[in-house]
Amino acid sequence: MLLRKIKLKNIRSYKEAEIDFPEGSTLLMGDIGSGKTSILLAIEFALFGLQPNQRGNSLLRSGQEEASVSLELEIDEKKIIIERIITKSGKSVTQSSASVKVDGDYYEGSVTEIKNRILSLLSYPQEFAKKTNDLYKFTVYTPQEEMKQIIMESNDTRLNTLRHIFGIDKYKRIEENVDILTTRLRQEIRMNEDKVGGVELRKQSLNEKSTNIITLNKQITEIENEIYKIQIQKTEKQKEMQELTEKINEKANFEKEKAKTEVMLINKNELILSYEKEIFLLKKQITEIKKFSFKESDIDDLKVKIRSNELALKSFEEAYIPLVSSMQTIETRKRELENVKSKISGLNKCPTCLQDVNEIYKKTIINQKDQELSMLELQKSSNLKMKEELMQKIDQTKKQINAFKNALSETEILRVKLQQTKEKEERIEYIERQKNSAIKDIEILKRQTAELEKVITEYRRYSEVFDYKNKELQKIISGENKFLINRAELKKEIQFLEMQIKDIENEIKELEKIAEKISYLKEIEFWINNKFIDLVLYTERNVMLKLREEFSDLFSNWFSILVSDSISVRLDESFSPVIQQNDYEIDYNYLSGGERTAIALAYRLALNQVINSLLSKIKTKDIVILDEPTDGFSDSQLDKMRDIFQQLKVRQLILVSHEPKIEGFVDNIIRFKKVNGISEIEKG
Repeated sequence: MLLRKIKLKNIRSYKEAEIDFPEGSTLLMGDIGSGKTSILLAIEFALFGLQPNQRGNSLLRSGQEEASVSLELEIDEKKIIIERIITKSGKSVTQSSASVKVDGDYYEGSVTEIKNRILSLLSYPQEFAKKTNDLYKFTVYTPQEEMKQIIMESNDTRLNTLRHIFGIDKYKRIEENVDILTTRLRQEIRMNEDKVGGVELRKQSLNEKSTNIITLNKQITEIENEIYKIQIQKTEKQKEMQELTEKINEKANFEKEKAKTEVMLINKNELILSYEKEIFLLKKQITEIKKFSFKESDIDDLKVKIRSNELALKSFEEAYIPLVSSMQTIETRKRELENVKSKISGLNKCPTCLQDVNEIYKKTIINQKDQELSMLELQKSSNLKMKEELMQKIDQTKKQINAFKNALSETEILRVKLQQTKEKEERIEYIERQKNSAIKDIEILKRQTAELEKVITEYRRYSEVFDYKNKELQKIISGENKFLINRAELKKEIQFLEMQIKDIENEIKELEKIAEKISYLKEIEFWINNKFIDLVLYTERNVMLKLREEFSDLFSNWFSILVSDSISVRLDESFSPVIQQNDYEIDYNYLSGGERTAIALAYRLALNQVINSLLSKIKTKDIVILDEPTDGFSDSQLDKMRDIFQQLKVRQLILVSHEPKIEGFVDNIIRFKKVNGISEIEKG
């Protein structure tokens, strides 16, 4: 990886800036607080985003709502541009967006997705996705004070940190997981051993249940023999019952026949009674009819009278019609005369000659009309009298006609009744014959009923025998049912025992599987505790030993460049620096400031080389960033930094320092200044 360019907007003391990074060694030069370290923090933020313990407002320029960083890299000759934006919302400052562009292919995603993509581009192990950026810090950029801090940590803390950086903390996790695994294995073994403890009892129970089934099968065989005997008795008894049933059915048929005969007797008696009643009524009707006398001439006389009255009625009605018409004419004429009188009374001039009409003439005309009206009134009175007389004659004639017609109807009915008397006498003779026939049938039916009663009496004894035999049969069936129920209960008990046996056999199989599993788990537990963990510990020790030897040699070499030969350093088993002077160990706290810085820088450079060697595929081997690596150095030590830079052998070295002497050791210089609180890059 090589840095090519970074653009800042509202980052810390920067309002807006753009910096190009050349290859070779580059010194970021400026006074304290001029913004040099802000560039390094912006690079780290662009690569990995905000760290777990890092607040967004530590990057956001005071008074601003949004800040952004755009970092251009080169990895395997690919141009990569990473952009991140942080935004203020209320009191909190968070990352609002992130994107990465690889050779023009743009991708925008969540903070986590972008970080994973960059880790992939850098070929960092994915296990570092959820970790802090220690791998970057100890291979590319570590603030000097943080390197001194790792030296001052406790041995366990330092070892755990280095395990994490080297990516070999997996051995520690393996040990911890092995403890968890073996503990669970022992627990499972104990639990399974408790289960397996009852297998012998289950086998004993299995034998007992199998024996019980044999005993129950013997009992079923004995019961089935008894059932067979009972079924033979039942068959014989059912045969006897069948014969008795046939006799009883014959008796029932005779009883039905008797009942039919008795019904016929009742019907015949009722028929005779109806015959006698009909004869009585017919004789009574004949007697009543014979009381009346009848002459055929009476009918002719009545018809003549009716015809005579009808002719008279017709003449009266013919006279009535003209009379009514004449009366209507009189009324019409009266209305005409009254109308003329009214007109003459009101007439002053003649409508024809238009001469005046005198009163005398008008009175004369009116008197004539009054005379005519009087004559019409007399005629009307005469007509009314004649009309009333005709109406009376018409009513009387109609009444006589109706009376003669009623008399004629009654006479004709009497004639019919007299004609039916002979038919009634013949009917009486017929009914008498039917009655005598019915009396004979009754005698026959009575004899038949007596014979049937005699036969039924003989058959009644079969019903008594049937009841007795039926009780015996029910007793046999009851005994059979008891045996059948007993057999069913025994079979059900056998079925239940067989199910229990099956369940026990399955349990025994499961327990035997568990026993095999226990044996297998014990083998695994033994192998893990006695072989695997030793192998892991052995591997870890060898890896750590190899790393420590390489680390210690590199640490000693880098330190020897910076400090005189009178002081030497090496690493102990906890990777703690051991400082010796004239074969005496010296405590780190008794060293001078420059010597402490030398130890921290040597430790840092050695760690960088070890990690790059261990993780050979990571893409950050070509760059190293050193932040104030010469704090407290003497002039002679500063001079030795030239050798340090030459032996690093990296394509890009970025150095932050305010030591003017360092300017002569580097290829490029970028100067920073702060004007009115805003960091800027000096031009020229």
